[in-house]
Amino acid sequence: MTWVVILAVAAVVFGVMAAVQKMPRAGWEVTGAALLFGLAGYAIQGHPGAPGAPKAPVEDQRTADAELLRQRQAMGAKFGQGQSWLVVSDALSRAGQFRAAADFLGEAVRRNPGDADLWVALGNALTGHTDGTITPAAEFAFRRAAAIDPNHPGPPFFMGMALAQSGHLNEAREVWAGLLARSPKDAPYRLDLAEKLARLDQLIAMSSGQAPNGAAPMPPAASAPEAPAAAPTGR
Repeated sequence: MTWVVILAVAAVVFGVMAAVQKMPRAGWEVTGAALLFGLAGYAIQGHPGAPGAPKAPVEDQRTADAELLRQRQAMGAKFGQGQSWLVVSDALSRAGQFRAAADFLGEAVRRNPGDADLWVALGNALTGHTDGTITPAAEFAFRRAAAIDPNHPGPPFFMGMALAQSGHLNEAREVWAGLLARSPKDAPYRLDLAEKLARLDQLIAMSSGQAPNGAAPMPPAASAPEAPAAAPTGR
């Protein structure tokens, strides 16, 4: 049956070229020879009976950071009521299905527009889908979550992380520094946030040419002044 289909396709191609595209009669032999050459190549190299070998999508090869999911779950434990949506979206993210998680969460926020946790999770899924690069859609999700609940630590925490991963170090520092300044002293995420902020400061210092502790880089050592040339002696 495979050969019947192949020969039928070849005949249709030849017919279209000859009748529809008005191929000159002088080119019929060349075109027919080319089609027969292709059929001969398939007869030699083709293996229609061989089993398929599907490959996993590239996105499936990246999985969500388990620590990032844990942090989001901890920060959102007492905020919002969308836990049933988050269970499914977290499972998709763990499997690397960030696009599916984002689509699922898009429906979730449509039905629950006032749930800050769902907006945070959507921002994370969108960032994961772009391999850590923050997009306008992800930034909108984080800002929407912050507008819903200004006291929720998740939006600035994860938006700062996405900004840092995207190379926007100064913007990330501004977001994280603001969160640290208004965080309670006993907040469970405070120590982790302070450590991330300290590492970010080091990256900013190195990228600006400063020493990691904030000190200005040492200027190059000045060369010693040349000794004055000896005055010529008179005779």
